[in-house]
Amino acid sequence: MFDLLKLRKRHGYQAIPDIRTASPVSTHTGFPVLDASKCKEDCIPCKDICPTGAIRVDPLAIDLGKCIFCGECERVCNGGAIKFSNEYKIGSTERESLIISSGTAFENFRQTAIESKREIHKLFGRSLKLRQVSAGGCNGCEMELAACSNVNFDMGRFGIDFVASPRHADGIVITGAISRNMAPALMDTYKSIGEPKIVIAAGACAISGGVFAESEELNRNIFDKIKIDLFIPGCPPHPLVFINSLLDFIGRK
Repeated sequence: MFDLLKLRKRHGYQAIPDIRTASPVSTHTGFPVLDASKCKEDCIPCKDICPTGAIRVDPLAIDLGKCIFCGECERVCNGGAIKFSNEYKIGSTERESLIISSGTAFENFRQTAIESKREIHKLFGRSLKLRQVSAGGCNGCEMELAACSNVNFDMGRFGIDFVASPRHADGIVITGAISRNMAPALMDTYKSIGEPKIVIAAGACAISGGVFAESEELNRNIFDKIKIDLFIPGCPPHPLVFINSLLDFIGRK
């Protein structure tokens, strides 16, 4: 017992002390900074190179719900019209807010991206249990979501945990593009969660279909029947993106 206590003391406090001000590595691809004035005439390689069709050039804009943050558009843009910052708080309660146009500052995006309602804070502000469903994902998002609960990010200290049964959950986290085989299971899981409940789409595949959006093997009709309460972009979303988006959504300071 004493040896275990000594070991625990030697390890110290391993969790990130302040998850709200923590910074990812400098190479992390975050919020895009667009400047259409730097676009060269008749130059559209950024649009052509994007594997998900996230970029439009007239006017210049990037849809973070489709973007896989590969950075190829920034690399081919020799005019400097597209640059990705390190800002990672990019979750949104409105799908349209994820379409970033030229001149949109990160601070302005943050002010309007997530609307934290008093009812949500009252119900889930201190305890939020989520059932995660991989509906045809590559396991990238799933691994990052698992990392949210490790000793470094320690999402559980905010009362947010993943649970095994939808009967124990307050909401559902959807990852993956939603294959035809997984669509019925996803709907069954959604129906098994008691009211009131929230729906979170995490990652480009869940939000828009990502690189698989045109596949005939997808069935995304579930979104005609249910409303997504929180969109968390990424491919996959970094744990800091996911946790901070949730904290903003439930109104945790």
